[in-house]
Amino acid sequence: MSAPAPSPLAVVDAEPLPRQEEVLTEAALAFVAELHRRFTPRRDELLARRAERRAEIARTSTLDFLPETAAIRADDSWKVAPAPAALNDRRVEITGPTDRKMTINALNSGARVWLADFEDASAPTWENVVLGQLNLIDAYTRSIDFTDPRSGKSYALKPAEELATVVMRPRGWHLEERHLTFEGRPVPGALVDFGLYFFHNAQRLIDLGKGPYFYLPKTESHLEARLWNEIFVFAQDYVGIPQGTVRATVLIETITAAYEMEEILYELRDHAAGLNAGRWDYLFSIVKNFRDGGAKFVLPDRNAVTMTAPFMRAYTELLVRTCHKRGAHAIGGMAAFIPSRKDAEVNKVAFEKVKADKDREAGDGFDGSWVAHPDLVPIAMASFDAVLGEKPNQKDRLREDVSVAAGDLIAIDSLDAKPTYDGLRNAVQVGIRYIEAWLRGLGAVAIFNLMEDAATAEISRSQIWQWINAGVVFENGEAATPELARKVAAEELAAIRAEIGEEAFTAGKWQQAHDLLLHVSLDADYADFLTLPAYEQLVG
Repeated sequence: MSAPAPSPLAVVDAEPLPRQEEVLTEAALAFVAELHRRFTPRRDELLARRAERRAEIARTSTLDFLPETAAIRADDSWKVAPAPAALNDRRVEITGPTDRKMTINALNSGARVWLADFEDASAPTWENVVLGQLNLIDAYTRSIDFTDPRSGKSYALKPAEELATVVMRPRGWHLEERHLTFEGRPVPGALVDFGLYFFHNAQRLIDLGKGPYFYLPKTESHLEARLWNEIFVFAQDYVGIPQGTVRATVLIETITAAYEMEEILYELRDHAAGLNAGRWDYLFSIVKNFRDGGAKFVLPDRNAVTMTAPFMRAYTELLVRTCHKRGAHAIGGMAAFIPSRKDAEVNKVAFEKVKADKDREAGDGFDGSWVAHPDLVPIAMASFDAVLGEKPNQKDRLREDVSVAAGDLIAIDSLDAKPTYDGLRNAVQVGIRYIEAWLRGLGAVAIFNLMEDAATAEISRSQIWQWINAGVVFENGEAATPELARKVAAEELAAIRAEIGEEAFTAGKWQQAHDLLLHVSLDADYADFLTLPAYEQLVG
């Protein structure tokens, strides 16, 4: 085989990383360049279509199932491809970024699946993008180990049969990778993440009895799923593996996608593995799309919107019914609790909530669910073991009792809760703390005993924005105003300074995080994604 032609991609403004040449090979970059050349124009069209659809929602304050795809929904004959053996039992999935320690711990966690995250749990520094790929390559070749420089503790992989199956999540369509350019233009982050991972690992994973499996984030329509399907078809031919080897699970974490679940599965039917109910991004998407829809679309405090809220029940039950009707896995939402090493009572209460949440999901027909910490794996496992027993899933539960009307999914005012002043304060607290860590290159952050990621910051800043623009009056009589948000933010910044001390405060990015949170919360021109202006400030 002749050597590949030099890649037309340029690596720009990036400090050389150890072993980066193992990831950024000429052949791998040539593949990413070809993905970019073929598929970025369509991606650009679909991003423009998102804006058009958002403008239509602003005019109508409603959504409905698509009339033009009614025949797909009515046709009971089609199913997605059968699940490969490595993805047939997904009763517990752990999520997290691809740093070296997390890679080992997640694979060893006892969960059936690890969502290896290049998206919301990873701040896209060049180091995270490239070394995250290297860590996965090292894991598959069993050449990975890690010694914690602080504790001296060493980490190594368990035997292969005990490791979780990896499902990798690339960045969403809206994000660019500024360090890789084609004729001066950044390549979409999704194509960089997918392309490097697929090129290096597709055949290697097949040889291990698994395959290149993906979670697709932030999908807003079946046309976006169609684009991914076209990418999968091309990529499999390019490296010479059988069509249908790729499997993709789509996160239904936007309100528009909730109306197109069947169509999304249909577009990906040869490559579809299931759908997932992603809670925080889903709420963020509701606020984003219906932000000018008036009082009936105002969400209360995020912690008051539980999965038992009527409109959330409609969403999750429709997801289970849709998946099982088409032979796909239905995967439940995140248990984000981080166990405390100091407070047994906090753990007791939280573990009870996690158990109740996972018992509900297993009882509703979900085939598996997410956790954010290895200590939660046994709790979630017990909930699904109790329902599944030896069965790998419960796709035979068709949930034909479920009937969801279009209006049920956006019946926000069916929830008997209101925004509170404490809710505003919590949104500011969590927003500042998360953004500060993200600007330092950390995407998964423990805050107040919860593992938070970018979706958390999105719902925090969106709620501040919505409450101010909807003229919410809190229970203490104070109105949600820009002035109140600035006052609360200043108080929280001062509290953080007092909590961590002057030296740590100065060494961090606290003022920058405070300013960015206020910018995206108060600007009249609502930013589609917090990570877009944040990426401009991300160093590395």
